[in-house]
Amino acid sequence: MELTIEKAGLVKALAHVASVVERRNTIPILSNVRLDANAGELGLTATDLDMEIVEAVPCQTKTEGTTTVPAHMFHDVVRKLPDGTDIELSLDGEAARLNISCGPARFSLQTLSAEDFPSLSVEDLSHSFSVPAKDLRKLIEKTRFAISTEETRYYLNGIYLHAVESEGAGTLRAVATDGHRLAQMELPLPSGASGMPGVIVPRKAVADLHRLTEDADEEVKIELSASKIRATTKTSVLTSKLIDGTFPDYERVIPQGNDKEMEVDNIAFAKAVDRVSTLSSDKGRAVKLAIAPNKLVLSVNNPDSGSATEELPIDYDSDSLEIGFNARYLLDIAEQLESGTAEYIFADPGSPTVVRDGDDPSLLYVLMPMRV
Repeated sequence: MELTIEKAGLVKALAHVASVVERRNTIPILSNVRLDANAGELGLTATDLDMEIVEAVPCQTKTEGTTTVPAHMFHDVVRKLPDGTDIELSLDGEAARLNISCGPARFSLQTLSAEDFPSLSVEDLSHSFSVPAKDLRKLIEKTRFAISTEETRYYLNGIYLHAVESEGAGTLRAVATDGHRLAQMELPLPSGASGMPGVIVPRKAVADLHRLTEDADEEVKIELSASKIRATTKTSVLTSKLIDGTFPDYERVIPQGNDKEMEVDNIAFAKAVDRVSTLSSDKGRAVKLAIAPNKLVLSVNNPDSGSATEELPIDYDSDSLEIGFNARYLLDIAEQLESGTAEYIFADPGSPTVVRDGDDPSLLYVLMPMRV
């Protein structure tokens, strides 16, 4: 193997593939990235046996070949080389070393045989459809914050992607929940997605899918079965196992009878929550909302540090209501709303609250209240 490659393309691809590689591995080959030099292209492959990512970078190939090198070390070396430079890679097969040259800098990395590098087998992927990268990116961004980190409920450790009928039209819906809050977003159902199995995409794969959608002008091809998902762009292929579990019947926790609607300036509300929660305890982070016609008072009362209140104008004409929420959860949801107006729809102080974006009906959030 002998080739010349631009630093910018190589370091970007290495950043993607190295994210799959765990820092500590009991199987040495899994710490490595596989390099495949073909005519005009260097392929990089990394896997953790649950997920595999393949990136292709243009290069000038003198001699084709394949090997594997430590992923994070290779990334660190390339990242620290001067910007705007070309990097020369050559494989010394006898010494089992990959030589890296850039200007006066020389590095030599230990290699392992590519024959031992595992491949993530994929059975027939029953459904295939394409989604604009910007839509897939938004689907992920608007829901992933609500993914549970509680490993005992492993079936909540991802985004539930499924096809549903909504108001007479087919939609592709993404849902995430940690039991305290729920995030849901919909897209028009892409051609080919009808009848797809409901799948739970794990947190790590969600993060890498988000990275692959950086080019908003691209289309992302999604292929899936009941156990695997594959996403393909012009330069990348991400394959991942899915979470083998049953996502709960989330629609049961979405309130249908809430009748007290508050409209508030989203940015002003988020800033007020952030200010008053400065005095809240780290454990509960509770903020009380006292809601009355045309007036909202946010307050925190912490015996250890003091108290804080702030008043905001709102559009509200129902009965007065006092309800408490985790400040962090309020801020997380506010961050997802892009319009100027946030809609909070309440029932009573002990029931879930629905949050909507004033201009985007595809978004829906549910938040459980706290006792304050």
